[in-house]
Amino acid sequence: MDTKIRDRVNMWLNGSFDEATKNEIKKLEAENPDELTEAFYRNLEFGTGGLRGIMGVGTNRINKYTIGMATQGYANYLKKTYPGGETRVAIAHDSRNNSRRFAEITANVMAANGIKVFLFESLRPTPELSFAIRHLGCQGGVVCTASHNPKEYNGYKAYWNDGGQLVPPHDKNVIAEVDKIASVDEVKWSLPAGQAGGSEDRVQLIGKDMDEAYWQMAKDLSVYPEVIARQHDLKIVYTPIHGTGIMLVPELLKRYGFTNVTIVEEQAKPDGNFPTVVYPNPEESEAMSIGLKKAKAIDADILLGTDPDADRVGIAVKDHKGNWVLVNGNQTAVLAFNYLIEARKSKGIARANDMVVKTIVTTDMINRIAKENNVTCYDVLTGFKWIAELIKEKESSENYIIGGEESYGLMVGSKLRDKDAVSAVAILSEMAAYEKNKGRSLFEKLIDLYVQYGFYKEHLISITKKGMRGQEEIAEMMESFRKNTPKSINGSPVVQLLDYELRRGKNPVTGEEWEIKLPKSNVLQFILEDGSKISARPSGTEPKIKFYFSVNTRLESAADFDKVSAELDQRIQSIITDLKL
Repeated sequence: MDTKIRDRVNMWLNGSFDEATKNEIKKLEAENPDELTEAFYRNLEFGTGGLRGIMGVGTNRINKYTIGMATQGYANYLKKTYPGGETRVAIAHDSRNNSRRFAEITANVMAANGIKVFLFESLRPTPELSFAIRHLGCQGGVVCTASHNPKEYNGYKAYWNDGGQLVPPHDKNVIAEVDKIASVDEVKWSLPAGQAGGSEDRVQLIGKDMDEAYWQMAKDLSVYPEVIARQHDLKIVYTPIHGTGIMLVPELLKRYGFTNVTIVEEQAKPDGNFPTVVYPNPEESEAMSIGLKKAKAIDADILLGTDPDADRVGIAVKDHKGNWVLVNGNQTAVLAFNYLIEARKSKGIARANDMVVKTIVTTDMINRIAKENNVTCYDVLTGFKWIAELIKEKESSENYIIGGEESYGLMVGSKLRDKDAVSAVAILSEMAAYEKNKGRSLFEKLIDLYVQYGFYKEHLISITKKGMRGQEEIAEMMESFRKNTPKSINGSPVVQLLDYELRRGKNPVTGEEWEIKLPKSNVLQFILEDGSKISARPSGTEPKIKFYFSVNTRLESAADFDKVSAELDQRIQSIITDLKL
């Protein structure tokens, strides 16, 4: 074993760690030295999105000690930034194993540092945490969640006073403070019970009142309540996939006026083991399969599923042939953005300064729809924190309507600042009711939009590289693309190379160069002469590199949909083959 790893192991065996932790380390030493190496070969990185990792003992795992040290660093930064007066944070957690315990540890450490804590009394969706930060006037917040990762994972997302996740300069500053915590002995775990101003005085439980405020906010997002009144018996099937959505979604649908909602019982109970799925992710067909079965059985109009912390939403509807299909994140975003732009126009509530926001890897069909409707569309880096940051930058002069990203995230209205699957379920159901009222399905509406604006089709490949070599291999792949930029891909010349790490764009044909006015990010994009776009981006939270493909062409009529769809699929496959992925 490497001496650095051995030193870390010995520090835990001889330091201020509980006996159960030390016994587990000894067990790994005897029975699984490779696993011990994985658990200690590095410190789990507190990245710009916080912590995420496998639960277990060790410096490279999520446990009470890594959570405590991260919280101490974050608390130190909050106190430096807000030296006078009361500093407040809100804390929430999802349905994962140990999430409640980690949330309580976070609350205790914050309180021991003199910070006022609003801790949700039980599990709640991540978007409600973002809402609570703003509603309660907090300076920060934390949610203990690993979003849609497998059951072995947990995590810790840190927020700032606008309800968005940390962005510059706070992200790097918090990381620097967390990195300074060299030992668990530096963590203020709690103040002695009974001490004046002790931890128990500084932790206030919140719950029903915040739920009520959230429901009211989300209900106000409805554009066509009169249409819901006519289509109140729309057949909706909803699955929370063993997560937090069950706490808010059914009641919100009821308040919207929907009277025919079926909950997928097998997945209704919050359970960190996610017993019915491998990945609790509505992007995965396997996670939605029980819901699909139910939707078919009752001949539903729409199926909706949310991930464990209810910030991502997936939907399924019947296609133009009556077959049930899962709608991908780009298609869902196209439908939602278009609905709000169209509906606001029809209702006469559109404003000249309306704006929408998407990420650079989300379909450019949204840009086209916005442009044709005279609505400003901004592109930001991947991650909802950048959407939140742009709203903050523009809120005095522009009116934010909706933001979204291809990874099944939507945020309607600006009363919170993170992706919100709870309100999205309600708005998507309203959209289905609106189309049904016109005698058609959401899928038929999507095809109509393809005829109107062009047929855009997207595809995503994720390549996982685990272990110590994983990050190096991903870095090597990106470096190879930078050094050996292809002149053409699938026979179409590369007319733009966008390197967000260098913040430079270049036309390899003409040699023209320009600045990309976004923060640095390790993303490469190739724009081809035929309108295709390929993006390469290492994940910030998982040992993966993601390749995003987007192609488009004209669709003359709805009757040509199947033929043109197959042609676009073939173009994507040819690009993948040419890039040897």
